[in-house]
Amino acid sequence: MGDKKNIMKKERSAIISVSDKSNLKPVLDILKKNNIKIISSGGTFKKIQKLKYKCIEVSNFTGFNEILQGRVKTLHPKIHAGILFKRNSKSHLKDLKKNNYEKIDFVITNFYPFQETLKKTNNHKKIIENIDVGGPAMVRAAAKNYNDVTVITSPEQYSEFVSELKTNRGTTSLKFRKKMSQIAFTETAYYDSVISNYFSSITNTAFTKKKIIQASLIEKLRYGENPHQSASIYSQSGRLKLNVIHGKKLSFNNYNDIFAALTISKTFPKNTGTVIIKHTNPCGASILKGKLDSYLSALACDPLSAFGGIVSCNFKINKKLALELNKIFLEVIIGNGFEKDALKILKLKKNIRIIDASSFSLNEVFKFHSVNDSILFQDEDKKIFSKKDFRIVSKRKPNNLQFENLIFAFNICRYVKSNAIVLASNKTTVGIGSGQPSRLDSCKIAIDKMNKFLNPTNEIVAASDAFFPFVDGIEKLVQSGISAIIQPEGSIRDKEIIKFSNSTDTVLVFSKTRHFKH
Repeated sequence: MGDKKNIMKKERSAIISVSDKSNLKPVLDILKKNNIKIISSGGTFKKIQKLKYKCIEVSNFTGFNEILQGRVKTLHPKIHAGILFKRNSKSHLKDLKKNNYEKIDFVITNFYPFQETLKKTNNHKKIIENIDVGGPAMVRAAAKNYNDVTVITSPEQYSEFVSELKTNRGTTSLKFRKKMSQIAFTETAYYDSVISNYFSSITNTAFTKKKIIQASLIEKLRYGENPHQSASIYSQSGRLKLNVIHGKKLSFNNYNDIFAALTISKTFPKNTGTVIIKHTNPCGASILKGKLDSYLSALACDPLSAFGGIVSCNFKINKKLALELNKIFLEVIIGNGFEKDALKILKLKKNIRIIDASSFSLNEVFKFHSVNDSILFQDEDKKIFSKKDFRIVSKRKPNNLQFENLIFAFNICRYVKSNAIVLASNKTTVGIGSGQPSRLDSCKIAIDKMNKFLNPTNEIVAASDAFFPFVDGIEKLVQSGISAIIQPEGSIRDKEIIKFSNSTDTVLVFSKTRHFKH
């Protein structure tokens, strides 16, 4: 009967099975100091032995050798009964005594690196073998039984765990166990969501019956759009791919503008183009090849709105450009890298945020918008336009430069809040009208901006993010000197618009796709 009384002993046990084997020594030290028995297997068992700590191998503890090349190790009733055992339950105690099982008080584990494996390989077999089964099963069991069991799921928790054991003489507080349980369930849910989304991608089922969003906290922000709103930023990949080199901490509004800027500038030709953003709307853009010319041309479109805005350059920023950037107040400057002399100049302004976005790219991810408990999902509108995406419908045909300017204007237009009108000349915006309930009003604003800040000497083209429902909008543009217009097709009055363009000898090009931004 002596063995069957083992469960009643005060001896405590910890099972350790970790993929990330870093910083184990402080944990092993505190367990040893408090005479807590250690159970482990596989690579973790070897690591603990190498560090010269006593440890019982799982197969010796259970009396069952691991099988299926390690797929089945900790999936054993002795382990799960020891974790799930309710200490105040006579029925549970009876079952453990009957089977000569022991209680397990601490579960320390982290999972096979599934998400990291996805970043390294497309080999499906390797990916599948990095789906952890035993680890999440133990974590869920321990988290469920938090009243009696402590679960640790990350090396980041080790120092707090060690402190708890020191303070509580080899045990932990209920408050701590409950906190670790919450983190543990979040960890298993996150892990499963990554796996679920992987299978969604390989089976081409983007809009599954149940949608799971996984994201890791990057940082808590000071506040949201306004000081009374709380906010944080998360990333589905676990990192933002943005290197903040200098300046004040980024705000919710900063991030919103930064992503708006990068969404546009990353559609520009390689190492070319500048866009200036204010309140997520572009107020100037240019894809002229000269770095300084590109920035100055974008700025000239609306220099007043650019004040306090964000500049995103789709190239490495040099000293000459840095001197110009420092002449006005900007919140954020983004570049695909910075020359050393340029950084020295820009850093003269203490608070300006300087961001290297050379690693940032637009991936195949979803955009979503939520209100209450409803979430709208859609994929990113990041189509790269070419001439084959458009149809010339007017008698007058665009020359090559006109067509290039039309496509440039249409590309910028899709990132302007609807209703949107963009005027362009020489691969540069010269007037932008945004966010108006009336498309005609957007036309008027774009024209007024052009007349206020510029007097273009080159030919001017216009882009609309949707079709003109009436002739009045296109008529206003033509009266203001616009020689070519691009718009999506699909209006019941398309024939009237074509007729008007022909009567005024205006180039009219239809896009085969519409590009609203609400």
